[in-house]
Amino acid sequence: MRLKRDEQERRAKFRFPLRRELRYKILEDEEVVQSGLGQSTDMSSSGVAFQTERDLKAGAAIEVSISWPVLLDDSCPMRLVALGQVLRSNGGFVVCSIDKYEFRTQARVHTLAPPRSDSTLQRWAEGLKLRAATA
Repeated sequence: MRLKRDEQERRAKFRFPLRRELRYKILEDEEVVQSGLGQSTDMSSSGVAFQTERDLKAGAAIEVSISWPVLLDDSCPMRLVALGQVLRSNGGFVVCSIDKYEFRTQARVHTLAPPRSDSTLQRWAEGLKLRAATA
């Protein structure tokens, strides 16, 4: 059976449902200006969608840290940390790109600490600015 053009999925990448705890940081002018908590709804190799308590500014540099459902060596909790840009945000539903990512180990017990500036996020955002300026 052949689908009509308007019935086809427009995304280039398949999205997988993934409901996990998520933390984010927004960077402006080399400083973390906002951070918060949310829950991922789905993701692909190039983006993640999540719910949070507020809308985020489209185009902003973002770091998302998602609790990963698989343990390292069956014992160590992991987080997927991704850098990207906010693509759209409406009613607390946010979609961002994944331009760079890495897996990190996480503490077994999480404590809330004030957001800190992360040099990885800052370096990535600075490179993004340079690419935009030369384009």
